[in-house]
Order: sequence, then structure tokens, then C-alpha cells
Amino acid sequence: MSDLDTRFDELMEFPNSFPFKVVGSASDTLADRVVAVVQRHVPGDYAPTTNISSKGTYYSITIRVMVQDKPQIEALYSELAAIEGVKRVL
Repeated sequence: MSDLDTRFDELMEFPNSFPFKVVGSASDTLADRVVAVVQRHVPGDYAPTTNISSKGTYYSITIRVMVQDKPQIEALYSELAAIEGVKRVL
């Protein structure tokens, strides 16, 4: 479970197509690791988009996930943030 205290349940209807943006150190495997975490919670076919910072130091991976409830969003935030090299999950 998560220790996040969010209001997603008050602000959203479920199920909902929810975008997660993961910012991390530049790595050719970052997108694959993001997809692997998402697959554990919501199996499916994903085509995340990757943007590279102007200096090439960071990658920003955006992935859209069909979430079912607040605990699922919170678990995804926590697990995505725990990926090695990840700086932020938005």
C-alpha cells in the first residue's frame, strides 16, 4: 500500500486514462523500466513517449495508463519513483 495522501478519488472519475510523466537520468532502459512497473499493475500494450533534455542529461517518459482507482494511482506513483535514476514522477 501507499502512504500518499491524495485526493484523486475526489477529483476524478474511474476508470480514467491517466498520464504519468517520469523524469530521470538519461538511460536507454528508462522507458522499458517504466513500462515494466506499469505492466505489473495494468497489463497492456504501451507506447510511452520519450523527450530528451536540451543537454541530454535527463529523459522524460510519458505513459498513459487506464487506472481503476485512487490506490492504483498511488501505488504507481510510489513504484515509478523507486526506479533507479528517477528524479520525479508528475
